[in-house]
Amino acid sequence: MKRIRITEKAVTITAAIGSVLIMVMVIANTFWASKQAVSSTNQAVSAVSAFYLESMADRRAKTIANLIDNNFDYMEKAVSVIDEEKIESQEDLRAAIGKMKRLLSLNRFALVDEDDIVYTQYTTYTGGSRHAFLAKKTLEGRMISTVFNYGSSIDLCLAIPVDIKIMGKQFKACFVQIDINDIVELLAFDDQESTHFALYSTNGGNISDTELGQIIGTNNIFDATSGNVSVEKWNSFRDDFANNKRGTLTFSINDIVDTICYEPVPGTGWELVLMIRESVIQDQIQEISEKSLRTNNRQLLFLLVVASLFSAILFYMIRRVANEKLDEEKEHSKVFKSMANTDSMTGVRNKHAYMEMEAQLDSRIREGAIDKLALIACDVNGLKYVNDTKGHAAGDQLIKDASALICDIFNHGSVYRTGGDEFVVLLQGKGYDTRDEAIAAFNKQVEENIGKDEVVVSIGHSLLQPGDAQLHDVFERADHMMYDRKKELKSMGAKTRE
Repeated sequence: MKRIRITEKAVTITAAIGSVLIMVMVIANTFWASKQAVSSTNQAVSAVSAFYLESMADRRAKTIANLIDNNFDYMEKAVSVIDEEKIESQEDLRAAIGKMKRLLSLNRFALVDEDDIVYTQYTTYTGGSRHAFLAKKTLEGRMISTVFNYGSSIDLCLAIPVDIKIMGKQFKACFVQIDINDIVELLAFDDQESTHFALYSTNGGNISDTELGQIIGTNNIFDATSGNVSVEKWNSFRDDFANNKRGTLTFSINDIVDTICYEPVPGTGWELVLMIRESVIQDQIQEISEKSLRTNNRQLLFLLVVASLFSAILFYMIRRVANEKLDEEKEHSKVFKSMANTDSMTGVRNKHAYMEMEAQLDSRIREGAIDKLALIACDVNGLKYVNDTKGHAAGDQLIKDASALICDIFNHGSVYRTGGDEFVVLLQGKGYDTRDEAIAAFNKQVEENIGKDEVVVSIGHSLLQPGDAQLHDVFERADHMMYDRKKELKSMGAKTRE
């Protein structure tokens, strides 16, 4: 069968004819649609309101769900880090809890031992009567509950089971409590008060203390809508709340038509309710429709051109806004990750960041995807001596000075603070190629600092070998060399841990 060849001329003619036909059809359709606009406006208002509200409710319910999931994930990470730290006293445990709260932004994070004793950053207390989730002998998984504190304060409590042993005690759970006001701020939006939202319990009580319009306000939503819709719709509305279902409800109070949309927040037993005043949408649609009718007869073709340009600009603006929001979300994600992975004292990456990088490098080592990697193990000399003789402020400054020296000389490497006086530097690329010069310069500077009573850091280094199965193999060799170097510097007059 002979294949028909499509030429550029044929495409051009087809496009031209198609464009003319589309323009004629659009003009005719625009003329007809403009005459139908007024009669269709009122019918479209309810549909637009419901769609708009459902979209907003779904997004905001997912926002709360993401907040809950993130807090559960951060709790698991926090427990994992605390379990690996050497905790010998309650002061150590409180410090570790406080550090996790700062790094992972966990509000009111606490651990619970097998005797229902709650350990927080600042105190310990018996939690059996204060926390409902402790009524169960064992937690089988993640638990979400609403806590009504003294006064009008409401918290969302998230708890998970744990199985760790600290200070000889078995710990069975950890939890965080999120203030309802923080959730409200997360959901808040500004649209000139045409749209309102509130969080409700299954019995219709307002738990967010936000007004759902001027008429419902902060009252019980069932009491406020009773008598303004049919009994059948009202009963269905209550059943949806009781069974955590989504839906919409339109009602009229004092000749004002309002539409609400309710969306369950997974796991919380809450319903997120949004309301929009239909007159707002109706006025906007009516204004556009009347303006179109006034100018349609004499400027129909011009309107088509303007509409086309407007559509293109609007599409461009929507795309740009979407990209900006995406960039903003990515930036926020980077900021949160940077906070979780940054050592607050020195500003370099912390042990959590090193553990993540170690996992990535282990995977690449197993796959044979990396062959040039060097590791520098660093240990600050005399930290205990400085702490004992000059105080912890001087000790902190010594750690900062050590970090600055390491970062300055190994400026092409990734620096991690993995312990109180311990650092690790990973060298790849240019850092790997210039490692010998950097190591020599570092050791020379350290030996000069001994005589000047300035910061002294012992280092050991090692390269990735063909037989290495994981990064820890490289670290062990570097760590042994570092201890040999520490003995050597001690013989030169450098202070040690003792």
